[in-house]
Amino acid sequence: MKTRITELFGIQHPIIQGGMHFVGLAEMAAAVSNAGGLGIITGLTQGTPEKLKNEIDRCRAMTDKPFGVNLTFLPSVTPPDYPGLVQTIIDSGIKAVETAGNNPAKWLPMLKAANIKVIHKCTSVRHALKAEAIGCDAVSVDGFECGGHPGEDDIPNFILLPRAADELTIPFVASGGMADARSLVASLAMGAEGMNMGTRFIATKEAPVHENVKQAILAASELDTRLVMRPLRNTERVLNNVAVERLIEKEKAMGASLKFEDIAAEVAGVYPRVMIDGAMEAGAWSCGMVAGLVYDIPTVQVLIDRIMSEAHTLISERLARFDAS
Repeated sequence: MKTRITELFGIQHPIIQGGMHFVGLAEMAAAVSNAGGLGIITGLTQGTPEKLKNEIDRCRAMTDKPFGVNLTFLPSVTPPDYPGLVQTIIDSGIKAVETAGNNPAKWLPMLKAANIKVIHKCTSVRHALKAEAIGCDAVSVDGFECGGHPGEDDIPNFILLPRAADELTIPFVASGGMADARSLVASLAMGAEGMNMGTRFIATKEAPVHENVKQAILAASELDTRLVMRPLRNTERVLNNVAVERLIEKEKAMGASLKFEDIAAEVAGVYPRVMIDGAMEAGAWSCGMVAGLVYDIPTVQVLIDRIMSEAHTLISERLARFDAS
């Protein structure tokens, strides 16, 4: 299947594995790229230029296909070495970068000078248009269903994707609620050029996370996520657990006086304990509503092959029936 996204990134299938903290390691990215999609290493999981270079080298030893790096730009008292991370990406010959968080305009000249294609994650049409205006090559449009940070507008993809198609000229992929061939075909119908999957890729054989995490996603329904940190305007969709319930109670009790420090125990430093140790009640961790559409834990190759095969069948058979005169 050829779309503007497959042509932009030099990949076989219009499927991107988004950056995920303590999930987007070399094993994950290589598996997706080997299966024909675009695998993504999560830069901030590595944290330093030296560790990121090592992870890129590890991934390159596992695949000869294109893969990218995610860089999330966050406000911080002690920010990561963003200049060093960007330079490492350039020096390593990476040709695709997924940016997220704050406006990446400061870093675009360096990336573009190195002929790197940039796709920016956006949760609104206005942010997508800004990304287009500053020179991003593509955007990932994240609907309210997505795991992680869905923004504060609460617009689901059935509205957000057609709105993006009406406004953008650069290609975009759908993100949030993406799980299978139906997700892909629906996204294409609404104007996207592919899809970005996060939560669905965690529930695969190659995902470098504890088996408890995969089983938690497999067992979850579409009703099992919660929105936290909304009072701080830093909303995150997470899988419900004891720590999340405790966090929500704190938010209710403290109201407008809530500060990040009040919930730090439930959100800070959680990912290694969950993803590596399998401590499922350790705190809040990102998970999309799409968990309700996860019915198995296949290999990445089986998952992507299945999506593409069923997508072609949907387009050529089921949808074609409705076009009969």
